[in-house]
Amino acid sequence: AQKHVWEGAIPLQIHLHESEVTTLPPPPPALVVAPRIGYLPLLISLLKPQFSTTLPPGVDTIWFEYKGLPLKWYIPTGGLLDLLCVEPERPRNLTVHLTGYPSIVLLPCEGEDSVKWSFINSLKEAAYVINGNSKNVMNMSQTDQVELWGSVLNGNFETYRRVASKLKLGTFEDEYMENVSSVLIKSPQSTGDTDVTGQVKTGRIPVRLYLWTVNEEFDDFEDAPQIDNWDKVSYINRPVEIYKEDGKYFSLNDAVKRILPEFFLENSFVTDGDANINQSGEEGESSSDPGSCCNTLEIAEIKLVRIQGIEPILDIPFSWVVNNLMNPEYFLHMCVCLKVSKANAVQ
Repeated sequence: AQKHVWEGAIPLQIHLHESEVTTLPPPPPALVVAPRIGYLPLLISLLKPQFSTTLPPGVDTIWFEYKGLPLKWYIPTGGLLDLLCVEPERPRNLTVHLTGYPSIVLLPCEGEDSVKWSFINSLKEAAYVINGNSKNVMNMSQTDQVELWGSVLNGNFETYRRVASKLKLGTFEDEYMENVSSVLIKSPQSTGDTDVTGQVKTGRIPVRLYLWTVNEEFDDFEDAPQIDNWDKVSYINRPVEIYKEDGKYFSLNDAVKRILPEFFLENSFVTDGDANINQSGEEGESSSDPGSCCNTLEIAEIKLVRIQGIEPILDIPFSWVVNNLMNPEYFLHMCVCLKVSKANAVQ
């Protein structure tokens, strides 16, 4: 499954925005295949030859939009399009801009270097969640750092696995087939602490969750409201505490409810380990906590969970999801849609 994720790609048809066309006839759209684990700015080298005849003098930073919404370049391409293209089109149509970078909406991007350092910073953050420190990432040799980033650029899974193993960021083993009562996550921080319910804490998983909520009922996601503004998406960095309980395994459904306790009555508390991690140092914005501004409890139904283009059944063991579907920077990127029934929210 990990190899399939690394080989996963999304067909894109990229159009130059009509306001920036300077030649007749206008250039045809570029057809590219974008790796799911990659980032949109890494496609620029493929696009420039396509639109070279229309490049204006002093080209600004290139940026992308989808149906008028500027696309955040630091979110992996797979997760970004899983979120915005709820009903995937083939190919997916994006628009590229050569000028007018929307710095109010998007963080500055200086091409591959910006993407690389965003990736390394995310890796440091994941190491801190898993191990309690980022020493192994901070102490990477220059050679290993170059090889690790090169493996992501080139989709070389074997090189990545060899270099990443030196970081010792935890071993995730699929043991549930042998014993479903065992949780499959092992990490250097696994202390075996027991909480008041008799559950044994076995690890912490770095998760980036992209949440949007709907209020109306619909049968098909073609009828779902379109995400046309980033204010409609809550960007949540919150590690998941993995627990083991006799006779049960920790499921994807359990994980979603533990990440979003403010939406589910039976999980209406947040432990110290679930405290929000603010990534403002890396991405210049705080993670949004959808419950922080309300004093009434929201009751929600999980309408969709999409990870790496897959919509897993909710009772799948979460350990399998983490082991097989995490991104190279050791974060699990989850797109979640909730149908929310709310009484009166007090802002």
